[in-house]
Amino acid sequence: MVSDPEGFLLSTAPLEARAEPILDNAEAESFYAEAIGELLETGIPFLVAGTFAVAAYTGISRLTKDFDIFCKAGDWPRLLSYFKSKDYEVEIEDERWIGKVHRRPIFFDVIFASSNGTTPVSDLWFEHSCQTNVLGHPVRLVGPTELVWSKLFIQNRNRYDGADVAHLILRAHERIDWKRLLQHMEVHWEVLLIHLINFRWIYPSERDRVPSWLMDELLDRLSHQRQLPPPQTRICRGRMFSAADYEIDVREWGFSDIDAEGVSGR
Repeated sequence: MVSDPEGFLLSTAPLEARAEPILDNAEAESFYAEAIGELLETGIPFLVAGTFAVAAYTGISRLTKDFDIFCKAGDWPRLLSYFKSKDYEVEIEDERWIGKVHRRPIFFDVIFASSNGTTPVSDLWFEHSCQTNVLGHPVRLVGPTELVWSKLFIQNRNRYDGADVAHLILRAHERIDWKRLLQHMEVHWEVLLIHLINFRWIYPSERDRVPSWLMDELLDRLSHQRQLPPPQTRICRGRMFSAADYEIDVREWGFSDIDAEGVSGR
């Protein structure tokens, strides 16, 4: 672990995983181990994320039915093409952010952005990743800062990653680069504030895990925002959490979608 000039601990040091997820069955473990070996064979940079990364940073071992690989957008076609050439079944679930590699019924995800486009995987993710071993292979884990970032918008009816965010702050706060996290969330700082207030409520005795300067900065923004009139453009940013859950807002209630031209006036 190293420090930057500001004294923040960065996530570039080797990490010995404190725990690994509980896999569904031996067949899944064999497939994932084989897949990691194939991924290493490609020479294409990738990161292990999802439940495996959460387990490594928090020590929480829970049942998982999937395996997440992160890569840059320019590399996912190469990865899927490689596995297709090795007679795996591949699927492009959504070209904006995710593909899959199957040996049915088992699969792993190849992810290169978030579903709402706010968290594209970049070189920065690799610069701040952590070395560890997963299923007998040396791999890089998504660093805790980018792992938190990747989970902040996962809030819908069927999946909410707020508990993962809270546990990562609790167990890996010293490895989070809070300034970089704020830079990631600059446009959507209110979402970050929501999670930090949530953490303070969940763990009142651990409130100092979040730097005071960060809370001061976000609350100052909120204070100034409250002195201003509401926006004229009626958009529903809830669609960034869940397009389905907030469909009625744009279909019936007159709100514009986040990526559409807004409707002004009230």
